[in-house]
Amino acid sequence: MSQKPFSFKEFAVNQDKCAMKIGTDGVLLGAWASIKKQPFSILDIGAGTGIIALMLAQRSPSEIIDAIEIDDDAYEQCVDNFEQSPWGDRLFCYHASLEEFADEIDDTYDLIISNPPFYSEDYKTKNESRDIARFQDALPFDHLLKNASKLLSKNGSLCVIIPFKEEERFKNFAVGYELYPNKILHVKGNPTSEIKRSLIELSFLQNEVITKELIIETARHEYTKEYIELTKDFYLKM
Repeated sequence: MSQKPFSFKEFAVNQDKCAMKIGTDGVLLGAWASIKKQPFSILDIGAGTGIIALMLAQRSPSEIIDAIEIDDDAYEQCVDNFEQSPWGDRLFCYHASLEEFADEIDDTYDLIISNPPFYSEDYKTKNESRDIARFQDALPFDHLLKNASKLLSKNGSLCVIIPFKEEERFKNFAVGYELYPNKILHVKGNPTSEIKRSLIELSFLQNEVITKELIIETARHEYTKEYIELTKDFYLKM
């Protein structure tokens, strides 16, 4: 299945070279991230296939939409997906680590977005120590927040999706870089399941936190009207 392009309403994404395939997390983040401030520049950290950057290109008129991807194969695939999209003139992917990029780039971004790699409970192998090592080495919260704070404009926003169980730890790290949650969405698979994901919007401004909940399904393949409303501009069957 992953050998074929994943088709959305306005673009398609190849993912055969990427370890991290298109999933609900990325689509949720790309659809949920606020663009009310009409960001001039956007940065996707750990782009993978480029799905989130592509979604934001569809949603916004932002003139600069950059992405960073360190993995060789994923970088090549991201570039290819960008070039084949209707917004190739606004999309650009850098082949670099986040730290290298933050050290070399002087510009700041109005919206930074990240679906941190390997922060999924679904990512498991039979080697527990290897899982833990890769989890820590991939993109630790502190590393992400430190560099994102350098790259974020004064009035910009940082949007991430992380496991709900990591939310408090993430917010504690964020305060150390003067980043504060403004908006949070808690995601549940169905009405009786536990909260699985936290989508968090942060900025340098301290405001009252707006917290909401989203349930994806009422039953298998029976999606809630809230989930349909959020993703209807992208999924073909919505």
